[in-house]
Amino acid sequence: MNVEPIACLTDNFAYLVGRDGAREALVVDPSEAPPVLQALERRGLALAGILCTHHHWDHIGGIKELCERYRGIPVVASDHDVSRIEGVTEGMADGGSLTAIGLSIECLKVPGHTLGALAYCVEDAVFTGDTLFGAGCGRLFEGTPAQMHASLTRLAALPVETKVYFGHEYTRSNLAFARSLEPENAATQTRLERAVTPKNSCTTPSSIEEERATNPFLRCNELSVRVSLGEAFVHASDVEVFAEVRRRKDTFRA
Repeated sequence: MNVEPIACLTDNFAYLVGRDGAREALVVDPSEAPPVLQALERRGLALAGILCTHHHWDHIGGIKELCERYRGIPVVASDHDVSRIEGVTEGMADGGSLTAIGLSIECLKVPGHTLGALAYCVEDAVFTGDTLFGAGCGRLFEGTPAQMHASLTRLAALPVETKVYFGHEYTRSNLAFARSLEPENAATQTRLERAVTPKNSCTTPSSIEEERATNPFLRCNELSVRVSLGEAFVHASDVEVFAEVRRRKDTFRA
């Protein structure tokens, strides 16, 4: 499998997913059509289907134009989002699977950012949309802290070598926040140094191993995170710690 990140809008990523030697590809979260069409043309590929992680406009804005260009292609989303994303042809339940262009795809429901959020596991990769970012996670627009914590815990349990393809390039600011919580975390400092050289480099994909080592939202059971939040959180539940870390990130300025 090969994956090409496609920069869209200001800081979004769509992903072109294909197989070596194949003449078709899938696209994950096409924020806008032109960059996707340019990537397809550059590689001499036809679009075989669209995978949607959630219904927000900055992840689905290109679907209509792509479907007009490639008529009849499947558009996959959560069964929760079928009525919220125009053009969806297949709604997927948690644990649902499908096969496209010779790739086996497993769908995991990961509510929190939205109630219908899906992550797609494809071979050794997971496409997480706005649930899991590089060193961060999405804001809770529809879900609860408990839901998001459970979703992140589920993703963190994937094999450590799993590549993580996330929906936005927020990694540098996320790492700055992570370092403010765990200034002694050498893995976070090393990742931050790598992320800013060069400044405009693309940081996707990361890995589950890297996220577990540096992402504070996956480290709510770590004592260093709890201590940095204050005495009241040393013995708090993981969900309570997550909610406080998310609250602080919402107002953090690097």
